[in-house]
Amino acid sequence: MDFNKIAQEVVKNIGGKENIAVMEHCTTRLRIVAKDNDKVSVEGLKSIQGIGGYFFQSGQHQIIIGTGKVNKVFAIINSQGDIKTEGAKQEAYANLNPFQKGLRALADVFIPLIPVLVATGLCMGLRGFVLQLGVTLSPEVLTMTQVVTDTVFIFLPALVVWSTFKRFGGTPVIGMVLGLMLITPMLPNAWEVTSGVVKPLQLGIFRIEGFQGTILPALIVGIVGSYIEKWVKSWMPSVVDLVFTPFLTIVIGMILAFLVVGPIFTTIEDLVMFGIQSIIGLPFGIGGAIFGGVQQALTITGLHHSLMLIETSYLASEGINPMNALITASMAGQAGAAIAYTMSIKNKEERALKFSSIVPCFFGITEPLLFGVTLTNSKVFISGMIGGAVAGMFAILFNVAPSVMGVTFIPAIPAYLGNNLFGYLAMIVVGMGVAMGVTKILVKKN
Repeated sequence: MDFNKIAQEVVKNIGGKENIAVMEHCTTRLRIVAKDNDKVSVEGLKSIQGIGGYFFQSGQHQIIIGTGKVNKVFAIINSQGDIKTEGAKQEAYANLNPFQKGLRALADVFIPLIPVLVATGLCMGLRGFVLQLGVTLSPEVLTMTQVVTDTVFIFLPALVVWSTFKRFGGTPVIGMVLGLMLITPMLPNAWEVTSGVVKPLQLGIFRIEGFQGTILPALIVGIVGSYIEKWVKSWMPSVVDLVFTPFLTIVIGMILAFLVVGPIFTTIEDLVMFGIQSIIGLPFGIGGAIFGGVQQALTITGLHHSLMLIETSYLASEGINPMNALITASMAGQAGAAIAYTMSIKNKEERALKFSSIVPCFFGITEPLLFGVTLTNSKVFISGMIGGAVAGMFAILFNVAPSVMGVTFIPAIPAYLGNNLFGYLAMIVVGMGVAMGVTKILVKKN
């Protein structure tokens, strides 16, 4: 691979070095924010020999080069000097439309929470696996494992408010305190209220209870609270700012949370979850087929970030996340279609390049595969959607659902230990197998 030539072609088709606002790279992709997108030759970027594909997403021109290769191209372009190499996300954000900014903000709130949710899910999987082996845990040991696995879900609304405050420019510790107030043990527990064990507080016409198991109200409380803090700061004298800004933010935020935001958005969240559960619960696994078929199509548009809210809500309220299995099902379909299509390519260099774009998919990164392989041929992409739909149907019919989010495919395997691991692996095999078969039928050898 001629890295110098690739670098030259990238610079040429991006509109020249002077048109690069910011340039960064991840594991597989070169990410460029252009000063003027009209100067960018999209067709030229797509036709560069030696790259795995190109796509434009979240305000960034993303050129798929491959693991261990992208850093070399980056270094060559960067050696030309006068190129900003930090802050691509910030620059790209300014170029997004309001809807895209909303999705990006949603992702920015939930992505910091993923590591702890992954860790908790893996611990749940390991505990389930140990119990399935017939190991008896003492009450003390079992309690300690529950501390590890349940703490995050108990305090999840507080974590969401904290992350939202941080994202929207508020003081994170104020957000954390406000979030903890939503689930304070002094209030009737929402789960116990629902089960009829306790009654909610009645403050006039207002019914007050904890926010356990809710995510959308916590998100809105975080957004509203952060703007309240900034509003108070705008007129509060600096000499008393340290005392009265947190005081007013917490008091006003708490009142709005329990009397306005909570009742409204808890109802909205319940309706959304009911709708999603109704779709997933459609007979014969039809709901799973829908999600498994279209999820990767959402990834192309960036709409997949909106699923984080649903996944988190599932974990908070149900303790399991069927969306995780459906996402992997969709990925398995695209992976199977991509493998079958790539195997049909006669050109060895092109075949090797496309295989390098497929590998990241098995570790949860699908963009190189989508833009470098399946989207290059509509029949291949459709074949992947069919495979994902069948795998999604399988997941629902056989109750494949872990207690984790944020990890998929191979990295998610530990989360399924003791939690239908066989079903998870079978789902992947089914999705890939169906997609490979359909691809063989629909796509002629290249």
